[in-house]
Amino acid sequence: MEKQDRIKRKRRRLFMRAAILFSIVAAVGYVFVTNFFMAEASIVNEGDDAPNFSLVNMEGEVVELADYEGQGVFLNFWGTYCPPCEDEMPYMEAEWQNYKDKDVEILAVNVGESELQIDRFANRHSLNFPILKDSNRDVLNAYGVGVLPATFLIDEHGEVILKREGGMSQEHVENFMGMIDPAAS
Repeated sequence: MEKQDRIKRKRRRLFMRAAILFSIVAAVGYVFVTNFFMAEASIVNEGDDAPNFSLVNMEGEVVELADYEGQGVFLNFWGTYCPPCEDEMPYMEAEWQNYKDKDVEILAVNVGESELQIDRFANRHSLNFPILKDSNRDVLNAYGVGVLPATFLIDEHGEVILKREGGMSQEHVENFMGMIDPAAS
């Protein structure tokens, strides 16, 4: 009797171990598939239509990319911890001041930081252009951004005409704003 009980316990342990191992393998497989195969499909490149999104700005208003149809959009992903992001912000502010009454808009999407961090950064650099909060990095992931800063130039038809990863000089920002100005084409 005792021998049969030991055999039953061993079988139960073997079954439990197999079930746990199967669960771990399934979870790892799922992560692998979603991160490496499905993520590739969401990368946005030049010539693609810019995916629409809705984010909240620093005033608490919902901003949707579709609201800017007919305008050029300078879409910039950034973080306060990113030195090249910090370097390009004054150039973006200067160009926003030049274009704010035209059909060109800067949308600066901060990725994953608190409102306090963003607000302090914006105040320190006297930034007035729209800053959007991508708290969960959903838009960052939808655009396939891997490096900050990353900038997408979107024309008045919603097409990505340029994708740039890395910092920008003043000349870059000036040229890029001109590229998406509907009045210039």
